[in-house]
Amino acid sequence: MIREQKRAAVLKQKRELSGSTTPPRVIVLFALCASVDLESLANDLSSLLSKDSSTVLPGFGIPTVASSEYKIRISVLKAPHGDLLSCMEMVKVADLLVFVASAMSSCEETASQYIDSFGNQCLSVFRSLGLPSTVLFVRDLPTELKQRNEPKKSCSSSLASEFPEDCKCYPADTKDDLQKFLWLFKEQRLKVPHWRTQRSYLMAHKVDIDDHTYGNSDKCTLLLTGAGDFRLCKVEVLEDPLLLNSSTNQDLMGSDETQDVKVIRSLVPDCQNHEDIVDKHAGEQARPNEADGAKADEDHTQKKTRKRKLPPGTSEYQAAWDEFDEEESDCGIEDDDEDSEEESDNVSMMEVDDMTEEKIQDELKAIKEAHAADEEFPDEVDTPLDVPARTRFAKYKGLKSIRNSIWDPMESLPQDYPKNYNYHSFKRTQKQVLAKALEMERENSQDCIPVGSYIRLHIMEVPTGVASKLCILSKTTPVTACGLLEHENEVSVLHFSVKKNETYHAPIKSKEELIFHVGFRQFVCRPIFSCEFKNADKNKMERFLHAGRFSIASVYAPISFSPFPTIILKRAVEDATPEVAALGSLKTVDRDRIILKRLILTGYPQRVSKRKASVKHMFYNPEDVKFFKPLEIYTKRSLRGRIKEPVGTHGAMKCLLNGVLEQRDTVCMNLYKRAYPKRPNHLFPLSSASDSLPCMEDQNAV
Repeated sequence: MIREQKRAAVLKQKRELSGSTTPPRVIVLFALCASVDLESLANDLSSLLSKDSSTVLPGFGIPTVASSEYKIRISVLKAPHGDLLSCMEMVKVADLLVFVASAMSSCEETASQYIDSFGNQCLSVFRSLGLPSTVLFVRDLPTELKQRNEPKKSCSSSLASEFPEDCKCYPADTKDDLQKFLWLFKEQRLKVPHWRTQRSYLMAHKVDIDDHTYGNSDKCTLLLTGAGDFRLCKVEVLEDPLLLNSSTNQDLMGSDETQDVKVIRSLVPDCQNHEDIVDKHAGEQARPNEADGAKADEDHTQKKTRKRKLPPGTSEYQAAWDEFDEEESDCGIEDDDEDSEEESDNVSMMEVDDMTEEKIQDELKAIKEAHAADEEFPDEVDTPLDVPARTRFAKYKGLKSIRNSIWDPMESLPQDYPKNYNYHSFKRTQKQVLAKALEMERENSQDCIPVGSYIRLHIMEVPTGVASKLCILSKTTPVTACGLLEHENEVSVLHFSVKKNETYHAPIKSKEELIFHVGFRQFVCRPIFSCEFKNADKNKMERFLHAGRFSIASVYAPISFSPFPTIILKRAVEDATPEVAALGSLKTVDRDRIILKRLILTGYPQRVSKRKASVKHMFYNPEDVKFFKPLEIYTKRSLRGRIKEPVGTHGAMKCLLNGVLEQRDTVCMNLYKRAYPKRPNHLFPLSSASDSLPCMEDQNAV
């Protein structure tokens, strides 16, 4: 019975691949080297497919063809060499990715003879996105049959390590070669990355604006993606213009009008089932929901089981802070990063029209010096001479142990902290949402449109400026619309596991503006980076994304359910072409994940007597010494100790350690403060400054 079920499933899949309702297969041609001629290859494929008995539907680039000879519908796209963003968008919708190499190419800039530097960069990005089915085309082979085998074998063996094991190699110089490939491709079972199978998506044949919907307002109705998340107002199921077995095939090559296509039926969403695009409670102090209350009760019960000796009148939570005084938390003094960022923002506003090349170079030099200092002396800061340390570091607290000490995730949240959506169990919620979506698909109700239908989406309340940009962009780049699952229009704190790209050498600082490509979605973020501690509920913030190891990037963004590949892009300057800065994947969604920024205050031994020492330059007045006295100190040579008392009037202090202190050693003290991501000035890559608003929660579409 099991064998028969598997056989029936394979037969059903085979019939779907060759059926008349199968959506056109998207073939993306990607040149591994700039010298490869994709134009002639695309023309050869098009001439084989679009014969007299075929239906041709115009679109961007190569038209979509329904070939009655091969009983297949195909769209052939040429990935523009040198345009990384267009190549990424094409690979996201590719059913077959064709790598094209020239047997005569010689790329001296890289280790491989057949792949140039741009090809290498794209390959690493494609692997991170997840490769669909792939094949290798070898061009420019000798014309004589006996001499063709050797260079083909040499090319395929040289490139074998770059592609999956099931990637087959085909000669592709003549139409006979391409014809053999098409017959094999017709019967091929294609694979797609797992993240694409969990949601519906389509590649637009036409992008148009309906500007009559909202009168004279700056909104319109449009088919779009990449500019944000918007709400559907209507879906129209159209008569399929690319029928394989039509007796009256019509060549639409010269026409770009699809408005006259017959509408079979229309679907209008139920207003009662709408989920809000934006958070109604945005800008308010985050409040715990019922799940948070249950979790707090559970944590409180667990805490009661631990018996600790506490001073009279001291709570469990207060004891975890090592008696650190919190009265100075209302002083309004920000930490060093926030101060420096505020100053830099003011400077950039004043000098935005006066930025010369020298100033840009000086700014880059300062960032690189800070990055080098962070590598050598992470988290170390100097105590200011003109401001008391107890005032300067008022928002920081001491922890006995970053692993075992308690930190309330709902304590002292920023006033503008959004009402981010939260889950009691993100994995369980994701499982329920995916199961519900699968059940709806299997029911095949009247509210669902079958796969392979030719449809027109009406997407409402799109800014006209964004719509116009997208119409221009659609002439060279595929426009993809992706369906969202339940909760995926809510805003929360997303955490990505990322690693710096090997070819990107510039520093990437926390809270810098970056472009995140998460599956089909794109958004602009200002993340903070952190390293993850195992078996701990607190994580340490990193000032920079360091090369050679994975870090966690935390951002404010629309929710997505994993797994999702993530490509992070960064612009060196405004309006410059973005470069691939980091690669990774979505790890989890958690509003309450605690990220702590650590500062290390350092002092130096003045006089040493065995385990006792006089230390200077950590503080500069005795009041600061008394204020920080409850905190533990340690040295860079692994000694631990405590402060006994201040000495004199200049901030020196007596310390007692658990071993003999060396004169060349350094005395350190750790301070911690919770860190949060920053909001970007605009949310989506296609949004201009005029379209954007200062805060995420103020926008009418996320």
